[in-house]
Amino acid sequence: MSTASSVTIPKLQSTRNPLVDLIVRIFRDKPLGAAGGTIFVAFLLCGIFANVLAPYGANDTNVLNRLAAPSLEYPMGTDYVGRDVLSRVLIGGQLSMIVGFAAAALATVVSVILGVLSGYFKGWVDLVIQRMVDAWMTFPGLVLLIVVISVTGPGLPQIVVILGLQYGIAGSRIVRGAVISVREHMYVHAARSIGAGTAHTLIRHVLPNIMPVVIVLFTTRVGAVILAEAGLSFLGLGVPPPQPTWGGMLAGSGRAYMYVGPWLALAPGLCLTVVVFSVNIFGDALRDLLDPRMRGLR
Repeated sequence: MSTASSVTIPKLQSTRNPLVDLIVRIFRDKPLGAAGGTIFVAFLLCGIFANVLAPYGANDTNVLNRLAAPSLEYPMGTDYVGRDVLSRVLIGGQLSMIVGFAAAALATVVSVILGVLSGYFKGWVDLVIQRMVDAWMTFPGLVLLIVVISVTGPGLPQIVVILGLQYGIAGSRIVRGAVISVREHMYVHAARSIGAGTAHTLIRHVLPNIMPVVIVLFTTRVGAVILAEAGLSFLGLGVPPPQPTWGGMLAGSGRAYMYVGPWLALAPGLCLTVVVFSVNIFGDALRDLLDPRMRGLR
């Protein structure tokens, strides 16, 4: 007499790409964050293909059409020498995206290195790094930027490095707090107890669990850096002319002719507002989806 043996059928694993799954979850669970991400990606694509999308050159002048109101020929009007505002906004957005992503990436790397070293090793390492961070944060950010730019001179590489260091050193406090929380979990103690090395513990256990904090830090730094670059350009310490920037457009023709042609200030100002707001709400949505501590709330 034969008895029927039970057969366990393994569950089929989803073959969908994790990035595609994350995008689907954002649109399903966080529609506001999805809208912010869509707007930001649209601005990013406009910046990448600015030279193709711009109907005119950034410095093509036509004095016969100076201070022309928005029309079909000039959707955002022209400035005081007849340059197309739409073309200058697109090309200025390209520069803002380059500065934003490059400086935010540098700031994130600096924050992760300092925060992990300080939060994981503690002791004298934490003491030395945190006192350096304290000393750095005592200087007013805008004043420090003005002093350094005045010494090194305006230019794209200088702005990226200075903004990256400024936000990176200050942001290390956030990463340090996340590392201190993670290093006390049982899985980290278990990894140490079986003889796992420091590098293995950091790469396999600490860094993956602080990635939600790092992602949010990066996204918020993109918006902050774009605003800081616009502030420097507004003060005349950003990328020098004739390269258009949103801050430079606000400080130049936007401020001088804002009563005659209000579109000169509205166009770059609205672009700054929309980009920074969209990237912030997109980063907040990513944090909610990627942070393991938020899963129980959902």
